[in-house]
Amino acid sequence: MNRKKDKGFESPRPYKLTHQVVCINNINFQRKSVIGFVELTIFPTVVNLNRIKLNSKQCRIYRVRVNDLEAPFIYNDPTLEVCHHESKQRNLNYFSSAYTAAVSAVDPDAGNGELSIKVPSELWKQGDEMKVLKVYIEFSLDQPKGGLHFVVPDVEGSMAERGAHAFSFGYQNSTRFWFPCVDSYSELCTWKLEFTVDASMVAVSCGDLIETVYTHDMRKKTYHYMLPIPTAAPNISLAVGPFEILVDPYMHEVTHFCLPQLLPLLKHSMSFLHEIFEFYEEILTCRYPYACFKTVFVDEAYVQVSSYASMSIFSTNLLHSSMIIDQTPMTRRCLAYALAQQFFGCFISRMSWSDEWVLKGISGYIYGLYLKKTFGVNEYRHWIKEELDRIVDYELKMGGVLLHPSFTGGKEKENPTPHLHFSIKHPHTLSWEYYKMFQCKAHLVMRLIENRISMEFMLQVFNKLLSLASTASSQKYQSHMWSQMLLSTSGFLKSISNVSGKDIGPLIKQWVDQSGVVKFFGSFAFNRKRNVLELEIRQDYTSSGTQKYVGPIKVTVQELDGSFNHTLQIEENSLKHDIPCHSKSRRNKKKKIPLMNGEEVDMDLSAMDADSPLLWIRIDPDMSILRKVEFEQADFMWQYQLRYERDVVAQEESILALEKFSTAASRLALTDILEQDQCFYKVRMQACFCLAKIANAMMSTWTGPPAMKSLFTRMFCCKSCPNIVKTNNFINFQSYFLQKTMPVAMALLRDVHNLCPKEVLNFILDLIKYNDNRKNKFSDNYYRAELIDALTNSLTPAISINNEVRTVDSLHPDVRLILEEITRFLNMEKLLPSYRNTITVSCLRAIRMLQKNGHIPSDPSLFKSYAEYGHFVDVRVAALEAVVDYTRVDRSAEEFQWLLDMVQNDPSHYVRHKILSMLAKNPPFTKAAESSLCNEALVDQLWKLMNSGTSHDWRLRCDAVNLYHTLFGQTRPSCLPLPELGLVLNLKEKKAVLNPTIKPELGSGGPELPPAMVFTSNLEEEHVVMESPLSGMALAPQGLKRKAETPLGSPPEPGQVLQEEPVVKAGIKSRFPTQEEEDIDMDTVHDSQAFIYHHLNMLDRPSTPGKSKINSREPPTMEQTIMSMPATPVPLFSKESTLSSKHGGEHHHHHHHHHHHEHKKKKKKHKHKHKHKHKHDSKDKDKEKERDSHTFSNSPASGRSMRSPSLTD
Repeated sequence: MNRKKDKGFESPRPYKLTHQVVCINNINFQRKSVIGFVELTIFPTVVNLNRIKLNSKQCRIYRVRVNDLEAPFIYNDPTLEVCHHESKQRNLNYFSSAYTAAVSAVDPDAGNGELSIKVPSELWKQGDEMKVLKVYIEFSLDQPKGGLHFVVPDVEGSMAERGAHAFSFGYQNSTRFWFPCVDSYSELCTWKLEFTVDASMVAVSCGDLIETVYTHDMRKKTYHYMLPIPTAAPNISLAVGPFEILVDPYMHEVTHFCLPQLLPLLKHSMSFLHEIFEFYEEILTCRYPYACFKTVFVDEAYVQVSSYASMSIFSTNLLHSSMIIDQTPMTRRCLAYALAQQFFGCFISRMSWSDEWVLKGISGYIYGLYLKKTFGVNEYRHWIKEELDRIVDYELKMGGVLLHPSFTGGKEKENPTPHLHFSIKHPHTLSWEYYKMFQCKAHLVMRLIENRISMEFMLQVFNKLLSLASTASSQKYQSHMWSQMLLSTSGFLKSISNVSGKDIGPLIKQWVDQSGVVKFFGSFAFNRKRNVLELEIRQDYTSSGTQKYVGPIKVTVQELDGSFNHTLQIEENSLKHDIPCHSKSRRNKKKKIPLMNGEEVDMDLSAMDADSPLLWIRIDPDMSILRKVEFEQADFMWQYQLRYERDVVAQEESILALEKFSTAASRLALTDILEQDQCFYKVRMQACFCLAKIANAMMSTWTGPPAMKSLFTRMFCCKSCPNIVKTNNFINFQSYFLQKTMPVAMALLRDVHNLCPKEVLNFILDLIKYNDNRKNKFSDNYYRAELIDALTNSLTPAISINNEVRTVDSLHPDVRLILEEITRFLNMEKLLPSYRNTITVSCLRAIRMLQKNGHIPSDPSLFKSYAEYGHFVDVRVAALEAVVDYTRVDRSAEEFQWLLDMVQNDPSHYVRHKILSMLAKNPPFTKAAESSLCNEALVDQLWKLMNSGTSHDWRLRCDAVNLYHTLFGQTRPSCLPLPELGLVLNLKEKKAVLNPTIKPELGSGGPELPPAMVFTSNLEEEHVVMESPLSGMALAPQGLKRKAETPLGSPPEPGQVLQEEPVVKAGIKSRFPTQEEEDIDMDTVHDSQAFIYHHLNMLDRPSTPGKSKINSREPPTMEQTIMSMPATPVPLFSKESTLSSKHGGEHHHHHHHHHHHEHKKKKKKHKHKHKHKHKHDSKDKDKEKERDSHTFSNSPASGRSMRSPSLTD
C-alpha cells in the first residue's frame, strides 16, 4: 500500500473504502421518514484496525455489524451544539473558534467522523492478512431537517397525485445527513444503490439503472442503480417523486424528469442540451465520463443547480415555455454550468478543501467558453467584466478572498485571513457570500492562466487530467490507482508545466496563494515638444483587500494613425512611463482613422485637442490583472471611446465615466449609441440610465422633449398617433430589451421641483393603457413588470402639509393614478398569474416604495400575507424584502421577531437563507448605532439560532453567524450586561472557567458518583440531582464524549441526542407520534394508540426494580417534578434512556395503571400549551437541558456501561 505515497495522496484514514451499498427500503411521505441500511466494504491499511470512524448526522443508528459480528459504537456530533459549557459567553470570536474546532472534530478529511465503530476483537488478526471488512449499518431518518428535503403539498389525493417528492440537497459534503458514509471528496468507491418506493413514484439516483423490480402485490417497486465509476459520497444523490419522464430525442442516454403536468415546458427547456454536450466534448476532446446523464427538476430546491455523479438536480422554476424570453438564457446558463461540473467536480474530485479552487476554476472557465460560443464574444466580455467588478468590490469592502489556504507548517498558520469573522479552513464555516466570490475569483484566475499559457495548452491540460482519470476509473480492482481521479493544486500546476513548459509560479503566488486585488489610478499628460505621452500609474496597496502589483501591464492608445498596444513594466517605484506617439498628419488629409479591429471610420475631430494626436487611452484592456482602474481623461476622449471603440468593456467604462460630464456632447454621444443597432444591447441599456442622470444634471439647459422619449416614440409607437404604442412584437430581442429598459430609465427623470415630469408619467401610463400583446408570439410579462418598475421609479417623497393624516382622498392625483394601476395589476395577477409571478413581485416593490415615500400608511400586513408558505418563491422573497425594510425603517421588534420565527420554522430552506441574507444586507440596526431592538433576549435568540438551531444546514448556520456579525460585531454585544461573576472568562485560552466558589455544588451528583447514589433516590431527589449539573455549569468532559453507546442487542434508545432535535421544534402536534415511532418494529404495523400506552408506561416504570412501592404516588410526584422544571422531557427521558437499555427485553411488562396514563397525557399536553406562550425562552432551554440530561444519563455513572463491551481497549 505504499504506492499511494508516490501518487501524492495520503489517506487520513487507516483503511481504504472500495465499495458501498445503500439500500433504502422504505420512504414514507406522510411521516417524512426513511428506513434503510448501508454496507461499506473496507480494506484495512494498518495491522489491527480497531476503530472505524464514519460520518453520519441525524440518522438514527439501530445496529452495526462488522463481518456479521455485532459491533459497539459511539455517536458524538459536536456540531449539534457548538458552545456547551458556557451560557454567558456571547462573542463571535469565541463562537468562531469553537465552531471550527467542532467541524474539524468530525471532518472526514482529517480521518474523523461522528460515528466511531469498534471493530470486534475477533477480527483484529485479519489486519495482518489485509482481509476485507464489511461494515453493515441499519439506520432510519425521521423528519430530516437537512440533507433530504420532503415536499408534500397540502392538497387532496394520494401522495403521487399531490405531487409529493423528496430529494437530497446540501452545501459541499452533506451526504452524511441522509446515510452513514465517508463524507469526503477524496474517498472514492464504487456504488450499488437500491430504493424501494410506491409503484406510482420514480426513484432517480446516480449511475445506471440496472433493473426495476415490483413486489408481489405490485404496490411497490425497487430501483437498482450501479455506479461502476469510483465516486465520492458527497456526489451521490437521490430524487423520488411521481416524475414525468422524457428521454432526450437527440441523445438517448440522457433522461429528463419533471413534476406532473410540466412535460411540455421540460421538452422546450431541454431541447438544446445536446449542444452543450457536444461543445464540452469537442473542446475537452474527451467523451462525457458517465454512461448516462439525468436532469431532475424539483420544487423548493436548495440552490438553482446542484451537480452529482451522472445527474443534476435543478429548481423547477428554471423550466419555461417557448413564449418566455428572459428566462431562456438563464436556464441555458444553469444547464451549461451543471454539465461543466460533471467533468470537473463530479468525475474528477478534489484531494482536499484547499484544492477546491482548481475544480471550481476549471468548471467556471469552460462554462465561460460555452457562453462565448453560444451568446457571443460581447456577452462573454461583459460577463467577465461583471464578475471582475463583483470580486473587486467584495474584496475592497470585506477584505481579500484566499483561493488556496495552505494549512501546513508545524503549528498551523495562525489565521491566513484575520479580516474575516469566520474561518476558511473548512467549507462548512464559510459565509455563503464569500463562497460565491471564491468561485468567481477561481474562474477569473483560470482565465489569467490561459492568458499566460494560451488556450490551446489550457485545453490540453484539461484533456490530460481527464484521460488520466478515466484510465484510473476503469481499473476495477486496483483501488490504489483511483487517486489519479483526485485533483490537487500541485498536480494541476505540474500538469501545466509539463504541457506548456512555462513557469506560472509568480502568477499563482500573486493570485492564488495570497488574497487581495490591485487598485490602479492613472492620469496622463501629452508632451508636445517630444511628441510623447507621459502616463502616470499609481497604486493603492495599503487599504484592506488590496495587494501590490509588480509586472507587465498593457496600455492601448488610440491615435489618429491607428490603435497601438504598449506593454509597460510596473516596478517598485516607477510611476511615470513615457510612450512615444505617432504623427498627426491625418488631421489635415481628412483620411479615415483605423480602429483596433481593422475598421476605418470617419470621425468628427472638431472636439479634440488640436495639439495632440490622442483619441483615447485604455489601461489593461484585456482584464489580465484582477484590478480596479480609475483613469482620468478628458470628456471628449470618453465620448470618442464610447462611439468608436468596438469593445463592449470599453464602452461600458466610458458610459460610467460620462456620468460625471453632463454636457450636450455627452448627451449626443449617448443618444447616438442608443440609436445604433449594431451596438451590444446591454451597452445600450446602460446608456439609458446614464442619459437619465445627465438629463437631471442639465435640467436648466435641457432643450427638447424629455430624454429618450422621441427615440422611444420613433422606435415603438404608431406613426400616425405618437402617444399610442404599437402592438407588441418582440421578435427582435435587442429592441425588446431596449423597449423594456427605456421607460424604467425615463421614470428617473426629475424636473426643477425634483418631481417626475408630468409628461413622462403620462407617457408611462399610456404605455400601460395601450399595451396590446394579442399578436405577439412571446409573453410580455417581463415588459409589464418593468412598466410597473417605471411607475415605482417615478415616485418622489410626499410633501405633507401640517401633518395631515393621509387618506386615499387626500392622495396626490398622480400618485392616485399609480396606485390604481398597481391595484389593478395585483388583482389581475390573482386571476391570471404571469410567468414566475413577475408582475406581483414588481407590484409588491411598488407598494413598499409608496409606503416609504409617505404616500400611503406604512403597514407590513400585506407583505406578511404574501410571504406565507404556499406562494411562489419569488413573490415570497419580494414580500420578505419589504418586511425586512419595514423592520429597519420602523424599528419594529414585532416584525423582526416574525422574521426570525420564519427562519426557524419555514419549510423552504432557500427562503430561510434569503431572510437571513436580506437581514444582513439591510440590517434593522448595526453595531455602530444604538437601537431599541438590540436587547439581551435578541442576542440570546440569535446565539441559540447559530449555536444549535441551524446545525442541520451549514449554509443557514453561516448566514446566522453573518447576521450576528452585522448586528453585534466580533466582540461581546454592547447591549449585554457584564458577565456574571459565576463565570471567569479566560479569553486568551478561550475557555470558560467555573469560579472556585461554585465548585462544591457539583459534588452533589456529578458524573463521578457511583450509580447507586444517583438512581436509587426517590423521584424528588432525582429531580434535584438532575438540576445541579444542568444549572448552566460545565459537565465533566467524559460525560460529553460518550453520547450514545449502544449495548449489544439493546433496542434503539429514545434518549439519543438526534431524535430529540426534531421533537422539540415540532411543537404540540407531533410530540407524541415522533417519540412513539422511535421504537417501531420494522416489519409489523402497530396500532398507534397502543404505542402511546406502551410508551407512557415505559415512563411509568420505576427506575430501579426495587422501587415499585412508590408507584402509587408516582403521578403527583411526577407532576411536581414537571411543574418545577422548564423542560418537561428531562426527568422523563433521563430515566427512560436508562430503562430502555436495562430492561432490554422487558418491553411489554407493566400494562397496568391505564388511568395514570390518561392523567399524565393530559398533564403533558397542558404543559405544552403553556410552554408555547413562552416558546422562545423555554424552547431552547429544553433542548439544552434535554441534551445535557442524556449526556448525563448515558455517562458511565448511569450504570449502563457494565453491559456494553468496554471501549477502552
